[in-house]
Amino acid sequence: QVHLVESGGGLVQAGGSLRLSCVASGVTFGVNNMGWYRQAPGKQRELVARMHSGGSTTYGNFVKGRFAVSRDSATNTVDLQMNSLKPEDTAVYYCNLVGDGRYYGVGYWGQGTQVTVSS
Repeated sequence: QVHLVESGGGLVQAGGSLRLSCVASGVTFGVNNMGWYRQAPGKQRELVARMHSGGSTTYGNFVKGRFAVSRDSATNTVDLQMNSLKPEDTAVYYCNLVGDGRYYGVGYWGQGTQVTVSS
């Protein structure tokens, strides 16, 4: 059973930094990509950043160079370094893993970690 555990959320002032980490366990198949999504109250869940198995990355338009995603395929971990945080970055951040091969397109989610940015 795949289990994703996030850590690193919290309260930070605008302009500050946070680093989120996610560890996936129980992964017995190839992984296509891992990354982060977020959901603010009353809004849809949106992509923050993800890294594919080949190393390519995709970021949400709002990131604008402030965040950096990194991934360790050997340990199925993915981190998100967030700098220059803004109050509008306040949301629950979810780790996501998408399978490959027989599990292509199958997605798994963590329970989320709260990030609050005060003005």
